Amino acid sequence: MDDALAVRGLHAGHPGTRVLSGVDLTVPAGAVAAVLGGSGCGKSTLLRTVAGFHPIDRGTVHLDGRLVAGDGVEIPPERRRVGLVAQEGALFGHLDVAANVGFGLDRRARRGPRVGEMLELVGLGGFGGRMPAELSGGQQQRVALARALAPAPALVLLDEPFTALDAGLRAGVRAQVRDALVAAGATAVLVTHDQEEALGIADLVAVLRDGRVAQCAPPRDLYDSPADLGVARFVGDAVVLDAHAAAGTATTALGRIPLGPGPRGTGAGQVLVRPEQLRLRPADGDGEPTAKVTDVDFHGHDAVVRLDLDGTVLQARTPGSVPLRPGDRVLVEVEGTARFFPGPHDPATDGRAAG
Repeated sequence: MDDALAVRGLHAGHPGTRVLSGVDLTVPAGAVAAVLGGSGCGKSTLLRTVAGFHPIDRGTVHLDGRLVAGDGVEIPPERRRVGLVAQEGALFGHLDVAANVGFGLDRRARRGPRVGEMLELVGLGGFGGRMPAELSGGQQQRVALARALAPAPALVLLDEPFTALDAGLRAGVRAQVRDALVAAGATAVLVTHDQEEALGIADLVAVLRDGRVAQCAPPRDLYDSPADLGVARFVGDAVVLDAHAAAGTATTALGRIPLGPGPRGTGAGQVLVRPEQLRLRPADGDGEPTAKVTDVDFHGHDAVVRLDLDGTVLQARTPGSVPLRPGDRVLVEVEGTARFFPGPHDPATDGRAAG
């Protein structure tokens, strides 16, 4: 499969401030990729450099195999065949939906079937005569997507497009946007700070940290096999325990835990398990170490249970039907394997169960 986007050794920033410090990112044609990172990590700068709205200092950007930035080349945005979906849709309020979708097309294409096809694709067939003010936030975002897809771009860039939506709308609109991108065979890059959003919508997730891609992998690989503890904490809740590893097993405050596949290491270090791996059962008084429930956050289908095991803070995720209350004593067991990170104790993990 050919690469729709190839970013190599990209450096960019603002006067006196380095933002991107050697970003490498490859997105295959037809894939949906997410760039995930905290505020100020360079996500938006990366998106703007790919689109051509921000100059690069060093490195290269290729779209569909064509050099568009770097090595003395700087193709202007309008010639890069890139579609952009902004945070709040950015529709033209004085134009109806059809005119918004057809804005980037030539006159002949606007009169043809393309606009109607794009509206059908995003589930808004028959909405062409409506004004943006008559649409919900989710509908406006889908119109913005139809507008971005209409010229058949080489790449669609989505800049935190669901941030302005109510929480109840986000999951549904995300699914609709994902379905439309797949149906169009489009290649897309989504910029977001939301872990759930990135893991749920993307084929590939790139974690951007300190101006570089710390890891890029399919969502399940990223969650199950993070490159380091920083990535582990950023892509989900993490239980990190001091450990000593030998012969494929780690000895921890929760007992001996088998280590999963991949580099295992030996000696001192830390292990990662996920909160859903912790199994809680009532203490039976047989003298085994027990943990004290300190807090329970009930979410209906599940609950997040915070625990204190002789000063070690743990966080478990249990079915909502499990009746636990603060003050209860429980036995804690680990289901499955752990991931071991050799090296000295990381003080940043003290008193922390989640990243």
